Amino acid sequence: MKIVTWNINGIRTFKGGIKRALDLLDADIICVQETKVTRDLLDEGSAIVDGYNSYFSYSRGRSGYSGVATYCRDSATPLAAEEGLTGLLTNHDGAVGCYGDQTGFSSEELQLLDNEGRAMITKHRIMCQDQEEKTLAVINVYCPRADPEKPERKQFKLQFYKLLQHRAEAVLKAGSHVIVLGDVNTSHRPLDHCDPCETNEFEENPGRKWLNEFLHNGSPEDVLDEDPKLAPELNSGRFVDTFRLFHPTRTNAFTCWSTLTGARQTNYGTRIDYIFADCKLAEEQFVATDIMPEVEGSDHCPVWGKLSCSVLPSSKPPPLCTRYLPEFVGKQQKLSRFLIKVDQKSSQPEQKIVLPGSQEDDERTENVNPSGANSVKKRLLAADSVIPKGKKTKMQSSSLKPQGNLLSFFKPKAANLKDQEKETTFTSSQSDQKAKTSRDLSAVTPAAAEETEHASDASSQRCTVLDADKQKNTVQPTVAQSKGASLGFWKSVLHGPPPAPSCKVHREPCVLRTLEKLFTNFKTLKVLDAKQPPSFIT
Repeated sequence: MKIVTWNINGIRTFKGGIKRALDLLDADIICVQETKVTRDLLDEGSAIVDGYNSYFSYSRGRSGYSGVATYCRDSATPLAAEEGLTGLLTNHDGAVGCYGDQTGFSSEELQLLDNEGRAMITKHRIMCQDQEEKTLAVINVYCPRADPEKPERKQFKLQFYKLLQHRAEAVLKAGSHVIVLGDVNTSHRPLDHCDPCETNEFEENPGRKWLNEFLHNGSPEDVLDEDPKLAPELNSGRFVDTFRLFHPTRTNAFTCWSTLTGARQTNYGTRIDYIFADCKLAEEQFVATDIMPEVEGSDHCPVWGKLSCSVLPSSKPPPLCTRYLPEFVGKQQKLSRFLIKVDQKSSQPEQKIVLPGSQEDDERTENVNPSGANSVKKRLLAADSVIPKGKKTKMQSSSLKPQGNLLSFFKPKAANLKDQEKETTFTSSQSDQKAKTSRDLSAVTPAAAEETEHASDASSQRCTVLDADKQKNTVQPTVAQSKGASLGFWKSVLHGPPPAPSCKVHREPCVLRTLEKLFTNFKTLKVLDAKQPPSFIT
């Protein structure tokens, strides 16, 4: 049996085809890390490979980030497969089980640790040399990187290590052999680093402290069949670094190099990709482990291991296999599958939850609830971010204004309203004056009062007519001025045809003539002089 692990730095690394790359690696189980593919971006060429069955784990919080996948030959089909380490992502019968003690983690921490798509577990049946059939669990992991600028990621990495150890030891305790392989993102010994610092500072790294606890320091047979409770007293873990088991003193055996400085050409790197096996399996079944620095295409190189046992294929792949996904199964899908059910409570504003050890601030809520309302909110925010700043500001300011009425477009201009207000004021003052005069003269005689009223009515009518004429006279010049201004503007923009050239002899503008008859054999048409007869056309 041969097993391979490789951080491919994106599934597009297989430019020549995934099947060709898998065949060149020539292994029964191939575990790849950092696929950078999510469920919606997974294509059929990557998911369905002839001769293999594949199992993917995706990042729920970020697109194009993290992700692991395990490709198994059809002759090494697993009997169970499970995504993640916590069991929260398991909703089928073909799970591996054995989750161990998770009381030291909160429910939010467990969900965060599995939402980045960093683990895939497959369980296989193997036949040992003594013709005894056993089970083997292969845990494919992509451990987090501790970013120095983000202290919370350091705690997140240690929590992931702790959860990984609990799960691996629980599966081992249940009677199955265990292999933990992948990108662990920590170099164990100074021998595994191109430029180790002081020995004391190097050993004080929390990741290396965890590796010292997780791995057995002595010979594998020292820990066979011992009580796990005595392991802390013996300062030994339950697993072995199989590469150092066969190459304990090899130097410059690195698996990762910086692409920014071209460090691979000078082999200036680190060894952070491992194949860990439980002590009994390493002692009895492993025959070789080595690195493949000659294989390019990524900033990491593959690591392979060989075992003397053989793999027994299962009758059919477990439910997590990608060939069972609805988009690849070849059946017509229902429209309801593409719709997301949004809870009514999710529309109400919620308080922001601060979670320890999560990703960036803008990803915390997404990791807590990767589907549903948060995914809809993410798409809305992404759509807003595409709008340019100027247009976005304009849309926001316009949305604050109330919606206008269609009748407002037919109302007169502000200038006309002012003129109407003046006319109304003048008319109302005239009517008030008329009423006052009527009251003053009502005490004289009724006939005089009536005569006075008729006179005031006539004067008010004359004033109204004069105001109307005045308004017409003021409006007409305004329209004429606007027409003149627009005419001048267009003349400044459109200059029209160029002026006629002057006659070279008389220094006067030439007359432009239009040739109505089409000549088929003329060569040149000269501009005619105004003082010459129109017969000189050649």
